[in-house]
Amino acid sequence: MTGPDREQPDSDAGLLRRIAAGSTAALGEFYDRHQARVHAFALRRLGEPADAADVVHEVMMQVWRSAGRFQGRSRASTWVLGIAHHKILDRHRRQAARRDQALDPETPDTEGAGPAAALAGARDARQVRHCLEQLPGDHRQVVHLAFYEGLAQADIARVLDCPEGTVKSRMYHARQRLRRCLAVLTGSEP
Repeated sequence: MTGPDREQPDSDAGLLRRIAAGSTAALGEFYDRHQARVHAFALRRLGEPADAADVVHEVMMQVWRSAGRFQGRSRASTWVLGIAHHKILDRHRRQAARRDQALDPETPDTEGAGPAAALAGARDARQVRHCLEQLPGDHRQVVHLAFYEGLAQADIARVLDCPEGTVKSRMYHARQRLRRCLAVLTGSEP
């Protein structure tokens, strides 16, 4: 027998089956395994630790309610990040309805770097961030999920609930735009 049924009880799929059966202990273990990654994912997208913590709570409540729907076609971590992605989109929609402002961009982490390295890193980070901000939202999403979350294209397609070919196309066009933008900023334009 293959698939999720052969997995060990302490695997993510096994935990999800136990959660679906009502095990709060399994939910606690699942939470311990995934909360840090979900929090980091939400924090990068929202910029506020309290909002990221709220998203973690909302995601884990959704896991509690939906564990029985996990079909094992992707890794549980991909499934959970997909839930987080949708919770973050919901939060953005609610915030946009309350105020018509763009979210603050991420700031580079330069702690612990030497002064010269910190300045160069900050300049490079500003250039990359500027170019990322120029990308259409759907292109920016695939770049974020690929490079900041380390997801494969198939996993990105599951998170965004779109065909893998769409992810590949978005990634190709995003890379082309980033390459052109960075070439202009660095003066290495052909």
